[in-house]
Amino acid sequence: MIGVIVPAHNEEALLAPCLAALIEASRHAGLAGEPVRIVIVLDACNDFSGAVARAYGVETLTLKVRNVGIARATGADFLLADGARWLAFTDADSRVSPGWLVAQLSLDTDAVCGSIAVDDWATHPHSVREYFRKTYVDADGHRHVHGANLGVSAEAYRRAGGFPPLTCSEDVALVDRLIATGARIAWSAAPRVITSARTATRARGGFGDTLAALASG
Repeated sequence: MIGVIVPAHNEEALLAPCLAALIEASRHAGLAGEPVRIVIVLDACNDFSGAVARAYGVETLTLKVRNVGIARATGADFLLADGARWLAFTDADSRVSPGWLVAQLSLDTDAVCGSIAVDDWATHPHSVREYFRKTYVDADGHRHVHGANLGVSAEAYRRAGGFPPLTCSEDVALVDRLIATGARIAWSAAPRVITSARTATRARGGFGDTLAALASG
């Protein structure tokens, strides 16, 4: 079984397109019918995120820790206990491509760090978009780490000790742990994910804050 984990904190506005994309990816013919379980980890939500997930028939876990590292780890542990052989992670403000899971698995490695594309730059100055365009490497061999586009085998995840309980950069910390344990990592642009450049960020210090810092600088 393939497990997909999505942490969410008050994501009712963006969760539906995220789930629709994940469900499409889970039904890709290239998976040859292998089951895919999607779990939304609702962390300190006081909106209708849970209702949106239920409307799509997606499993939910509920936490009140306001910590994305714990949220990702909780979802991973839940799916590992049920037999997941591969864990794929994305974010509630992101949309994976139909071939996202197939692309991760086709790389035949311990972990996959994928790149991202931004869906809408309207809330940022033109200078930020141009800086991102000139400096971001959306190609194989990049060295970006995004929780919105990350995959890891169950064996490698366990060996690395999973996500640490960090409120940001938990994805980078996991990849550092994977590297320390000798995991084979594909730095690939093949698994495609479109993510939000929103200014109302959920995780302090994350991608949105990075863009906001560029705008203010």
